[in-house]
Amino acid sequence: MIDFTLFPSPCYIMEEELLRKNLTLIKSVADRAGVEIILAFKSFAMWRSFPIFREYIEHSTASSVYEARLALEEFGSKAHTYSPAYTEADFLEIMRCSSYITFNSLSQFHRFYPMVEAEGSGISCGIRVNPEYSEVETELYNPCAPGTRFGVMAEQLPDRLPQGIEGFHCHCHCESSSYELERTLVHLEEKFARWFPQLKWLNLGGGHLMTRKDYDVEHLIGLLQGLRKRYPNLRIILEPGSAFTWQTGVLTSEVVDIVENRGIRTAILNVSFTCHMPDCLEMPYQPAVRGAQMGKEGPYVYRLGGNSCLSGDYMGDWSFDHELQIGERIVFEDMIHYTTVKTNMFNGIHHPAIGMWTQKGEAKVFKQFSYEDYRDRMS
Repeated sequence: MIDFTLFPSPCYIMEEELLRKNLTLIKSVADRAGVEIILAFKSFAMWRSFPIFREYIEHSTASSVYEARLALEEFGSKAHTYSPAYTEADFLEIMRCSSYITFNSLSQFHRFYPMVEAEGSGISCGIRVNPEYSEVETELYNPCAPGTRFGVMAEQLPDRLPQGIEGFHCHCHCESSSYELERTLVHLEEKFARWFPQLKWLNLGGGHLMTRKDYDVEHLIGLLQGLRKRYPNLRIILEPGSAFTWQTGVLTSEVVDIVENRGIRTAILNVSFTCHMPDCLEMPYQPAVRGAQMGKEGPYVYRLGGNSCLSGDYMGDWSFDHELQIGERIVFEDMIHYTTVKTNMFNGIHHPAIGMWTQKGEAKVFKQFSYEDYRDRMS
């Protein structure tokens, strides 16, 4: 049990034991299925925890020059890099930090591949493909929605791929099941399998939530083994983000005031949904609150409000078994994936600290933020 009093408030706190549990499962899937599973930084980039990750996996995936540099300098291996668009200003650094580079379009490939070829660095290049099929219901997260800017459709590819394209990258999942992957593979193979003999690798992207309790891991392994059997020339790569840090930590906060308006009581916290938990407003996604039930059925019902001046910076309603008190700690569950990489300092709101509760029961505070962090971002 985490001793919250040993951490600053507010604070993102990862539990090492829970992280290692997820990493063990992911490594088991990779080993049994004969595939490579790598960490996507777009979901999690708490680099002080990377030495733990390196005990289980070897590589990571980047979507920008900063992430690629983080892969090389902090994760300790070159990145599998994909970006919707590269620029001349960044591409030399992208090449320095990457072992794989995926292009979003044929025009980007033709524009930048000559630089890869001239460098002679052994970088393996690929193209993102769009199977025109995704079961992601929230359009904000659906990369295959009509008019999408992501990937090349089958009719846009020539029968013979341009020299230098060694792999396909396909990403169309978000916290998805193995059965969604199974249905996606039908569409992917139907549209693109005729090019597979020309390739060396196939990257199935992220969104494979294999560490969720109800995920059918055995079904996933069977799917991947079957895919490898059908296409033995292909190296299969998965790059989930959320699966690595799913339910591995919390965001702690405190009640700083309680206000009431027309019968609605709001507990104002020292954290912000728009600043520190943006997926709650974007997805929208209802977080779990330790010791509370969602809804209005209990005796003490509160809306939880953030401390920014955005009118919609609140979530509700939650039912508690007691009257909340100023200074009382409120703990949001499962707040490690995506939250820490999507936070902002809107309103100059104090950013939560970042820490880890170790297997030995020690509180490690990796980072605390100050006024200078806010000031230096502005100019």
